[in-house]
Amino acid sequence: MTLATHLPVAVIGAGLSGLSCAHRLLAAGHTVHVLDKSRGPAGRMSTRRAEDVSGPWQCDHGAQYFTARDPAFRAEVARWEAAGAAARWDARLASFDGASWSTPQTPLERFVGTPRMTAPAGWLASGLGDRGSLQLQTTVQQLERTAGGWVIDSAEHGRHAPTYGAVVLAIPAPQAAPLTSAVAPAAAAVARSARMRGSWAVMLRFAAPVPLAWDGAFINAGPLRWVARDSSKPGREGQETWLLHASPEWSKAHIEDDAAAVTQTLVEAFVALGGPSPAAATAHRWRYADTEPPLTIGCWWDDDARLGLCGDWLHGGKVEGAWLSGQAVAARLLATTG
Repeated sequence: MTLATHLPVAVIGAGLSGLSCAHRLLAAGHTVHVLDKSRGPAGRMSTRRAEDVSGPWQCDHGAQYFTARDPAFRAEVARWEAAGAAARWDARLASFDGASWSTPQTPLERFVGTPRMTAPAGWLASGLGDRGSLQLQTTVQQLERTAGGWVIDSAEHGRHAPTYGAVVLAIPAPQAAPLTSAVAPAAAAVARSARMRGSWAVMLRFAAPVPLAWDGAFINAGPLRWVARDSSKPGREGQETWLLHASPEWSKAHIEDDAAAVTQTLVEAFVALGGPSPAAATAHRWRYADTEPPLTIGCWWDDDARLGLCGDWLHGGKVEGAWLSGQAVAARLLATTG
């Protein structure tokens, strides 16, 4: 199949990687349709927003912050900052090894989306322009390679009308593998080689500020891995909120447990660290939280099939890796079209 440049490109997944890819392709003159099964863009850069008897609250329950080491990504973050979609989080950090506390010596800049972690993806999605589109609540179930290009079927809309000149999958590896197994076995093999781990997250709400001397803590013993005062991040409003992330090992052992039992165990672990019992708590199970170890191939692209894979799981993990992977697969596609 040759890529007809007048045909649009389909990007499946509206997380940071997919939106990064879409913007680079749009800048090069392509038409891009981004499809995502969720109700909004951002993927695991996610924020829960709700209201209870004590009022509104919000809490980042996926990616907690991001760093920017690569110069191109640092420049991108500067654009987000200028747009009000990101800011530096000067958190007071601590580390606990099960017996004693210490202060990590990490001079890294840490950034968060503002006023919530979804903001960078939302800003990118709003800037897709006339040649870009975002279709949410669209669960892609099948890809078919025809003589005229790629066609897509989704659970909500059946066979989509457009024929695509190329498809990029910007989704977790366990979702990419079944979509590509029949049409691109090599892509499916790459996806199956990635071991993605689940994670439990619990969001806590408090009627008053919690009197702990740190805003984020790396926990290296027990069921917890990370604890953060989410409301200490810039731009946050509403109730005092904290986020508990379980360790990968504990999450794996308890991934099918009842949410109430998970909440009780993780809240008890938080109380053991010196925190008070919350006024309310909500659990969320991430089935595909991270990859251990993440792949380091950057992206995957097949010139003949005009099919690509991108995501943090292909580029060392983390938010920065997601953005760089999207840029990388777009560059590969553009190299085949001039």
